[in-house]
Amino acid sequence: MNETTPVENPERPPEAPDADEIARDAEDGQFSEDQTLSPDFVDSISDAIDRRDALGFEYLTKDLHPADIADLIGLLRVEERDVLIEMLGGAIAPDVLAELDDDLREDVVEAMGPAKVAEAVSELDTDDAAFILEDLDEEKRAEILAEVPLEDRLALRAALDYEEETAGRLMQREFFAAPAYWTVGQIIDRLRGTEDLPDSFYEVFVVDPAFKPIGAVPLAVLLKSQRETVIGDIMVGREMRKIPVDLDQEEVAYLFEQYNLISSPVVDAADRLVGMITVDDVVEMVREETQEDMLALAGVEADTGLSDTVFETVRSRFSWLAVNLATAILASLVIAFFDGAIGQIVALAILMPIVASMGGNAGTQTLTVAVRSLATKDLTRSNALRIIYRETVVGFLNGVIFAIIMGALAGIWFFASGWGDQADATRLGLVVGAAMIINLLCAGLAGILVPIGLQRAGADPAVSSAVFVTTVTDIVGFFVFLGLAAIILLPAA
Repeated sequence: MNETTPVENPERPPEAPDADEIARDAEDGQFSEDQTLSPDFVDSISDAIDRRDALGFEYLTKDLHPADIADLIGLLRVEERDVLIEMLGGAIAPDVLAELDDDLREDVVEAMGPAKVAEAVSELDTDDAAFILEDLDEEKRAEILAEVPLEDRLALRAALDYEEETAGRLMQREFFAAPAYWTVGQIIDRLRGTEDLPDSFYEVFVVDPAFKPIGAVPLAVLLKSQRETVIGDIMVGREMRKIPVDLDQEEVAYLFEQYNLISSPVVDAADRLVGMITVDDVVEMVREETQEDMLALAGVEADTGLSDTVFETVRSRFSWLAVNLATAILASLVIAFFDGAIGQIVALAILMPIVASMGGNAGTQTLTVAVRSLATKDLTRSNALRIIYRETVVGFLNGVIFAIIMGALAGIWFFASGWGDQADATRLGLVVGAAMIINLLCAGLAGILVPIGLQRAGADPAVSSAVFVTTVTDIVGFFVFLGLAAIILLPAA
């Protein structure tokens, strides 16, 4: 972590409490029972910032992990963050900067200025440094890179040249490689004698004269071997998984999960070693992908965060709500087509939301499972028909079960309410039950077919599926229920 020189505030009142007094104000400690930062501790931090007490802030946060400090900064108000950065000499420690949420990091980088950001990224591995710079606009990124030392600048430009969400962008360019004829003793001596190593790595890669990886030696195996052992004799070759530099990061995550990888070499088009990916990078990426999918299913942009302003939040949600409005109008047109039936039998207006909502919920359940299965590659071409059949049967059986329940409740309820005689109540129950079966069956089909179809078409099923499934269940639910009511109930009315 970078050492920063506190900026003394000449206007600080002499009676301001010192760091020990501020620390004692955090009566419940730093963390709550659920391991989140406690409100009292956050209040103590805010007090220190209000007093521009850099020593107090450093004292309170000296035992916090960089990730916890990043969370703490996210809990502060915008004006408090600006004061904090100024108070710390215009800099945030590099490892804290790398842990900030995307939407928050951009604001912090803007407040720090190019020179301080350049100092921070120069101390990070290339993957973390590229992660900080990738979302900035070209002008801001160029200003920062201009302040970075030449060697680091070239490495960062090379990393940023790769497409986003690929192995090339995810990898770190710092690794250790050696030829197969080196001995364990040579490698240990070289490791001890060089400072240009990644912060953490788990194996030594073995390369041929063309710098193509042919194997790897886990550090545990290396340290247990005799110094004179040739690493070509102890390397793992066949089990090593090489990752192409242009491979999508979701595919990278699949390989790590499928083969229980700790780290893996990244190769270019000529099969030469250009970097490595470690499991900590993959865990972070999986968390982000999961968060993006969750937000996408709800129609929220992936870069939305709690630090966004009201205007930014409204703008990010407006487009998806507009699409939902259009689909809701389609469903309303279906209802309007049967306005005569609803006018004659008011009970239909009471019951039709139940049919539509049950279908929507059933479709969402199937959709969620399908999107997850597609992401984890559990749902493929080889088992797609079997899964479609399963979801169809599940939708039908759920429809039958809830048809019996809702049909009986509707018939009893409206007969007891004096809506009609027993025959009318029975017919109403049959209409509700039949509509429930058909809508839940269609919901199951839509929930599995829509994401599969969108993926085959090259679209992200997490982003696009929800609106299509909801439209299907609403339109089918209203049309089937009101249509059956018009055919069966109106002639008897």
